[in-house]
Amino acid sequence: MTTNTTPGKAAHGLEYAASPGHLLTTTAARALAVLRIATGFVFLWAFLDKLFGLGYATPAARAWINGGSPTKGFLSHVAVGPFQSMAHGIAGAWWADLLFMAGLAGVGVALILGIGLRVAAGSGALMMVLMWLAEFPLARFTEAGEPSGSTNPLVDYHILYAVVLVVLATAYAGQTWGLGRVWARLPFVQKNRWML
Repeated sequence: MTTNTTPGKAAHGLEYAASPGHLLTTTAARALAVLRIATGFVFLWAFLDKLFGLGYATPAARAWINGGSPTKGFLSHVAVGPFQSMAHGIAGAWWADLLFMAGLAGVGVALILGIGLRVAAGSGALMMVLMWLAEFPLARFTEAGEPSGSTNPLVDYHILYAVVLVVLATAYAGQTWGLGRVWARLPFVQKNRWML
């Protein structure tokens, strides 16, 4: 496999963006950058809406800064699956709220800036898988016997977001329209490559 370390033109006139050990067309690198920024905005918007109660998913009265809980609404309404009692047990716990909000903010900022994508992918994918387990789309009916609303027993938007995060990290998507190259040159990142 040929490795390209600088942008240039290949045969057939296609431009390639530089990335460690991989060839990407410039268009593909830009498309991944758009996907990275858009996905980051999804996470960051969820954080801001839950923090300030912007009136979309969270009314102002239930904002975190007004004493509301970012996890209580979701986890207390889990009505299916083997993790139902566990979800109800941690709904509204201070540590669950803190971890959830830190995860949303951290993943969102990392994606938008294009830094720490491996950490963002790992933690964001874990959040998405845990939320998938809480909704448990494998169940067609709730404990009360009503339809669960699941439309696909395996792949829903939580799984898609998890896959997107992994793809963005493995494709070094932070190097295009992001601070990924600068981040990768920092001494503490050089010593701890898992922070890329």
